[in-house]
Amino acid sequence: MNSKRLKMLATAALAVSAIAVLPQEASAQEIQLTGPLAGAPSHKGLRQYRKGRFEIAPTVSFSLLDEYRRTILVGAKLQYNITDWLGIGVWGAYGVVSMPTNLTDQISETSAARDNALGGSNPRTAVNVAQAKYGGFTDQTAKMQWVAAPQIQIVPFRGKLALFQKLFIDTDAYLHGGLAFVGLQERGDCVQCGDQTVNTFERQSRLAIAPTFGLGLNFYPSNFISFGFEYRALPFSWNRAGFDTKGGAPDGRFPDNQVNSEDRTFKFNQMVSVHIGFSLPTKPKLSK
Repeated sequence: MNSKRLKMLATAALAVSAIAVLPQEASAQEIQLTGPLAGAPSHKGLRQYRKGRFEIAPTVSFSLLDEYRRTILVGAKLQYNITDWLGIGVWGAYGVVSMPTNLTDQISETSAARDNALGGSNPRTAVNVAQAKYGGFTDQTAKMQWVAAPQIQIVPFRGKLALFQKLFIDTDAYLHGGLAFVGLQERGDCVQCGDQTVNTFERQSRLAIAPTFGLGLNFYPSNFISFGFEYRALPFSWNRAGFDTKGGAPDGRFPDNQVNSEDRTFKFNQMVSVHIGFSLPTKPKLSK
């Protein structure tokens, strides 16, 4: 037997010997948790910022994606939290600022220049755009005056937010939904809207009822005070420009030189809000 075979047999024998002495069972080192929460469930001692507490939260809301007017609403949210994940309440706000958009300004300027060039009202715009003596186009555009919305709030997520791995703040994310009552001012109904000898462009108040829903974030820097951000949708139909946009009875021909409820168009109205909340009692409960 040559030396090469002897080396192979020796290597095989060493391998078999190594397998024979290996332990038959593998085990991991057990980590022992010590301290006051040793053996406790993961949710023990959790601050329940919502459960059994009444919240008052002043809000400031800003409308989004407006064609003709931007609105800033100031209001408040009142809510009672039945559990840490379910609350019922109402949100209400009043429009304190209503600003025309750049599109509204351009329409006003263009229509005024055209009327001056023609020496009077342009018959093509007489139905849809008010002359300067009636306030111009800006004064006929619709605006949102106030909103009141009873709603429920569901909190599916909560945890902590870390900033720079040094500052930690309790946070939750919530969904809200309900029914909104919206006070509007939009151009009133008129039958012969092209008659510029009378003012047919005045706005009238009306109530719109619409679903409302959205989501938000709450941050808890202390036991008593919170702050957060919220997105809200309010889909409903309204005549935002005060235009004759559709035909009427009996044949549905367009234009019909009338402005009424048939000229309202659907819009997915949206807004964002910021709020600061105050909770009572001032101290949250701890989970058991």
